[in-house]
Amino acid sequence: MARKGNIQFTMIFTMPAELVAEGDRIFKSHAAWMERTHHRSGEKALLIYDLSKAPEMKDPMDPNSEPSGNTNFILSEVYESPAGLADHWNQAGKNWEDFDNLKQWMGKGKFTLINGAPIVHSLW
Repeated sequence: MARKGNIQFTMIFTMPAELVAEGDRIFKSHAAWMERTHHRSGEKALLIYDLSKAPEMKDPMDPNSEPSGNTNFILSEVYESPAGLADHWNQAGKNWEDFDNLKQWMGKGKFTLINGAPIVHSLW
């Protein structure tokens, strides 16, 4: 289903090897919290929740490049509207037990946040 006009939220964390296990634990907690608390219909609906994980490559444009030793965690969420993302942030600060742990963990690596970008192209 095409998602043009919906709101995409993406976080990319690049973490050293010694922090990967903690990332796995945090994102397991995050997925369970999202499933318990987020809307599945209406203007606040969470339409897509994906977490992927892959080695960081020394040359990201070369698929045959050597790994750097770091791991990328890529979190992508798509909401029906900005109201869904606003609800997400409101809930995270109030009722996700690992929110402070996430903030501490992400401060130990590289972090990129795209905090609510309207989807401009979408297929199927």
